[in-house]
Amino acid sequence: MTVSTHKPVVGITIGDINGIGPEVILKTLQDHRILSFITPVVFACKTLMNYYIRLLDIRDFHYNMTKNITQLNSKQVNIFWNWEGEPEINVGISTPASGKYAFNSLKVGINALKENNIDFLVTAPINKKNIQSDEFKSTGHSQYLEEQFGLKNHLMLMVNEDLRVALQTEHIPIQQVSTEITSERIISKLELFKKSLEVDFCIRNPKIAVLALNPHAGDDGLIGDEEITVIKPAIEAAKAKGMFVMGPFPADGFFADQLHLKYDGILAMYHDQGLIPFKSFAFGKGINFTAGLPVIRTSPAHGTAYGIAGKNEADETSFREAIFMALKIRSNRQLYETATADPLKPKIEREKERDVEG
Repeated sequence: MTVSTHKPVVGITIGDINGIGPEVILKTLQDHRILSFITPVVFACKTLMNYYIRLLDIRDFHYNMTKNITQLNSKQVNIFWNWEGEPEINVGISTPASGKYAFNSLKVGINALKENNIDFLVTAPINKKNIQSDEFKSTGHSQYLEEQFGLKNHLMLMVNEDLRVALQTEHIPIQQVSTEITSERIISKLELFKKSLEVDFCIRNPKIAVLALNPHAGDDGLIGDEEITVIKPAIEAAKAKGMFVMGPFPADGFFADQLHLKYDGILAMYHDQGLIPFKSFAFGKGINFTAGLPVIRTSPAHGTAYGIAGKNEADETSFREAIFMALKIRSNRQLYETATADPLKPKIEREKERDVEG
């Protein structure tokens, strides 16, 4: 199957079946207007979907059940399922069974990406502990996707309108952060960041701010010297490569002074340094995008939220935004490809490459 060039096929992984993933998916897809933009295919089983449709009292929700991903109904939500066993549902509780189901859904979704059966992937939240197995030893979706596509680097990028916060380090203990930050790794992330801003967001000559690691940017080495020995040399090297990069900025003052409004992207040194201000500004509409991949993957910027699972309280806004952000990134990549295409290359050859890349 060659994916549609008219109405994109969106693969959706179910996430942890005991969390809010099924709820935000159903709430997003029950708005029939979304079918004007995409052909959705959810990687889950009929039993699970029907359970949550009844639990949440969702009305007028129709879907096409298929075991052949090349046979999708473009006018309906599609449910694709190709592994054995019924789901063990324990709403609001983390269980090994829910982790296994989440992994099966993710594995099928990634395989659909690799085989060019979907245009992009939107992933519902997983529990990073219960999904661990001999097949999944990653700290999250992004790292696993990097491994599956044979890459050595990626960039976790949080996006909300014009706010784009990337992470130098992701899901690691705070005590390991400083040892994981080197000038070479910062330069590598900045290169990925610049490329993504240009290709995925159509920003020419993007301006990137780099946050400091230590309070007050180390106060000239008084409370840490990473800014002097690691971060500043990386920024200077990036500038030498033609990038517009500034910093390192003390993280607290940077956001308090609204400096984030002056940059196209912000590189934070560790998870909470970037995610706390991002989620404060995003107001539940932010999304997570894995930059640096040959494919497009987005997700909502929230977790499994076991505490409200099954109570019909989950807000689907972030999940819906994840779908539309993926659509926008796909369009931007096509625009970039067209703008940078070699005019001497035969048109039919470019079209063949586009079909292969999806």
